[in-house]
Formats: sequence, C-alpha cells, structure tokens
Amino acid sequence: MSRFNNKVVAITGGSGGIGIAAGKLFSSEGAKVLLVDLDEDALKKVVAEISSDDVSYTVADVTVADQVENYTRVAVDRYGGLDILLANAGIEGCVAPITDYPLETFQKVLDVNVTGVWLGIKYAMPEMIKRGGGSIVITSSVAGVRGAPGLSAYTTSKHATVGMMRSASNEGAPFGIRVNTVNPSPEETRMMRYLDEGIAPGSGEKAKQGFSSMIPLGRYGEPSEVADIMAFLASDAAAFCTGGVYMVDGGMSSN
Repeated sequence: MSRFNNKVVAITGGSGGIGIAAGKLFSSEGAKVLLVDLDEDALKKVVAEISSDDVSYTVADVTVADQVENYTRVAVDRYGGLDILLANAGIEGCVAPITDYPLETFQKVLDVNVTGVWLGIKYAMPEMIKRGGGSIVITSSVAGVRGAPGLSAYTTSKHATVGMMRSASNEGAPFGIRVNTVNPSPEETRMMRYLDEGIAPGSGEKAKQGFSSMIPLGRYGEPSEVADIMAFLASDAAAFCTGGVYMVDGGMSSN
C-alpha cells in the first residue's frame, strides 16, 4: 500500500533539486502534491514531468505572509486539507568573509531560509490540527550543525532552522504534529554548483573534490536520497519521531 494515500503535501522550493525529487516520490506513493516556488515556468515543467492529476503548483514568495497563507489555503481548497509540509525553500547567498559580506544579502538569506520556514509552520499548523495531526519536515543542512568559512549567512540560517524545529516540535506535539529537520551534505544540485564555483572561482570541480574528500562516503548526495528521508519522517513509520535532526550527509558531520 502507498504510504501517502489521501495525504496532502505542500513542498516549498518545489522546482529545485530536492523539491523535484520529493514531489516525484510523494506523488508515486499516493499523495496529493502542491509544489510552491517563485518561478512559474520551472514549476510548470516539474508538474508536466511528474504528470499526475494529483500534482499541481502555485506561485508564492515564502517571505511574504499573505502569500504563505495563500499557498496553504490553495492546498486546502484544492485537495481538502494539509497533512504534510516540506519547508524546503532556501537560498545560499554569496561566498565571502563576514567582514566583506553584504548586509542586504545576509538579511535576504535569513528572510528566505528562516522567516520563510517560520511562516510556513505558522499557517500549516492550524490546518494540520483540523486533520488531527501532521508532519513538518524542514530542510536544514550539514551547515546547521557545523561552521563553514565564507558562508556566514547560510550557516546562521540553517542553525536557526534547527532551533525553530525544536520549539515547533514542542508546540505541535499536543496536537499530533511532528516536526523534524533533514540536514543534507553537499548535494548534486544547482545550489551546490554555485557554491563550488564561489569557493573556487574558475575551479568549481576542484572545490567539489575538496568537499567530497570531507565526506566519508566520498561523494555528494543525490536529491532523491534526501527525499527518501523526508518521506520516512512524513510517514506513519516515523510516528514517534519528532524534534530530531536527521543527517543525510554521508558521515560528513562525524568528522
């Protein structure tokens, strides 16, 4: 039996690497899927690629409260409720030491990666309470448990999502709402290609080799591997899992 029959999932960052992988997986397991992102053309391509009557999209900026409230309402109006939120939207900012880091970039990263998650939880929880519970999975990062030079905004934001998860898990527990983070290592995504190039301009492949050498399993992760952990945490198999930090990092955080 499919794990998510009659379940409704909203996925922010739905046109990015992890969002696409999650959309495909949850759809294949019976969920009604609402993909949320800023790029409508990209969302249309993902929906066409998944090709299911139970997968659709809506455009929203996760930093704008009215738009977050609206995508939550779209999920409810279109599919009858909301059971699962994958708070996955995020941006990387730039690569620069703190002394040179642009303030406006720092604030933008925190706005998307922290405020966007907070707003998602704020509007999702009341709908999940109506359904008798639910699961919220936040995409953090290995940078949410360790530091990285040149990535102060991203690292700060991903640490913040872990703290937010811990508070939200306590608030959600009396209502049967579970909240956890997934914390990937570098993944085979556009974001990581950009960071590789930012760390070693003109030598992105060398930066990738350097990062890979820090991962005991010796490679970057695949978005589908992150989606697999998201699906576990959203499923009944994880009914006693809340308030947890789930590393999907090939052992990187063990170093």
